[in-house]
Amino acid sequence: MPIIIDSYAQGSPGWFQARLGNPGASNASKIITTKGEPSKQATEYMYQLAGELIAGKPEETYQSFNMQKGIEREAEARMVFEMENEIEVRQVALVYKDEKRMFHCSPDGLIGNDSGIEIKCPMLKTHVSYLLAGKLPTDYFGQVQMSLYVTEREHWTFCSYDPDLPMFKIRVERDEKYIKLLSDELDRFCYDLAALVAKLRGMV
Repeated sequence: MPIIIDSYAQGSPGWFQARLGNPGASNASKIITTKGEPSKQATEYMYQLAGELIAGKPEETYQSFNMQKGIEREAEARMVFEMENEIEVRQVALVYKDEKRMFHCSPDGLIGNDSGIEIKCPMLKTHVSYLLAGKLPTDYFGQVQMSLYVTEREHWTFCSYDPDLPMFKIRVERDEKYIKLLSDELDRFCYDLAALVAKLRGMV
């Protein structure tokens, strides 16, 4: 049964601590490809997570001006989505798959009992490309499907927002075939990650 954590906010010290060394949906593509095959980035990602657990702090990552602007616009995008659809989006810190807390997702919101939302506020040209394509961008397929798997929800909304253009949103259903492959790959990844962490701790 999914464990929803809402006692602290995303971006808070508690949020960073909870995600420390814990595989997340935003990095699903580093574990499994959209074709359901093991990712070539898996080993490097595993090393990062193991290092974080041993060091006790997350690896520092670069944030460009556009990335920071996108983060700041997320709240505005969520509010516009709520107004346009006349629904309430519940903000939470993160969701673990179950009591084992082996991996998680940090959704941009949960909707009712069977849905959630992923919000992106990309560069203008990227937003236009989403509007014209009219489908879930391949880059976020794994993230959305892992969010569905972790939360055990039926569908997800992918939303792209720019204040000067129409909002792009699309409902994404569960891909059970992919989710089964994801589940198996996550189990293997987490098992190997635990073994690696134990080995590194033996060196300290």
